[in-house]
Amino acid sequence: MPAHRSAYVLVVRVMGPDSAPGPAVPWQKVLWEHQPYPDNYVDQRFLEELRRNEGIRQYHYWAVVREAGFVGQQLSCVAIFITLWLYMEQGLLSPEKLLLTTLVCALLGYGLHQALTFQVESGCEPRTHLADLQSATLFLSFTFGFSPVLKTLTESVSTDTVYAMSAVMLLAHLVSFPYAQPSPPGSLSLNAALFASVCLASRLPGALHTFAMLSCALLVFALWPCLLQKLRENAPNQFIGVCVGVCLGGVGGLGSLSPGGAVLLALALGSVTLLCPLLLVRLQKQKDNIQGPWDEAEIHEDLSHFLH
Repeated sequence: MPAHRSAYVLVVRVMGPDSAPGPAVPWQKVLWEHQPYPDNYVDQRFLEELRRNEGIRQYHYWAVVREAGFVGQQLSCVAIFITLWLYMEQGLLSPEKLLLTTLVCALLGYGLHQALTFQVESGCEPRTHLADLQSATLFLSFTFGFSPVLKTLTESVSTDTVYAMSAVMLLAHLVSFPYAQPSPPGSLSLNAALFASVCLASRLPGALHTFAMLSCALLVFALWPCLLQKLRENAPNQFIGVCVGVCLGGVGGLGSLSPGGAVLLALALGSVTLLCPLLLVRLQKQKDNIQGPWDEAEIHEDLSHFLH
């Protein structure tokens, strides 16, 4: 064997695999000390710190279905609003009846909301009834006064364009709605819903129809989510029943005018509230997140004293 080849074998045996020195110079995972190792060298302990699915949240199917019920009922609220508008456009529902129904529902919902608020926040100073009455009176007065203007707001716009804008705005309302904390509703979702309401109300026969439709829109898109959030926090069992009732009401109301639309709504509700939670739970089992020494360092020490 040539002399240079013998010397090469001797060096390999001393340095070990991957050109690493023998046990006399142990490797340390530090950056500030010069070591006789390549920059990308790791020893056998590298994979010992491997962690899988650390901090993964485990979902339960019926718990996810319960939370998805808020999405389903909001979709049904949009369907109920469209159904009421169709009834008014076709002359099957008078604005007086809609106003009376809206007023009764608003009073009942306000009483229930106040009862739930009093139970939870008994130690805080609640908003007075006089302030609530002033806010409601101010809104109704302005809406009633501007109803003739809103009625003629889209006269120069084609009906197809108005319907397309309303559909896009209602879709934006559903997409941007803050389902996790809907009280108060998000500004983007609420403005989109009210914009769609104004567009649809401007196509009704008279100013009183417009006023009734906008009052109903305020109840459905602004006040109802606040009450439903209170039910979700303080009465979970009643919350589930209310969501089911709203979904059935949306399908039944739409089915009285459009059976095909009711079928599509029922399929959408089934997908959102039953199928999507099932897929989430099933796919959660396929998660394989790994953490290890290659991750970025996380500082858990309280560094607030350095800011003073």
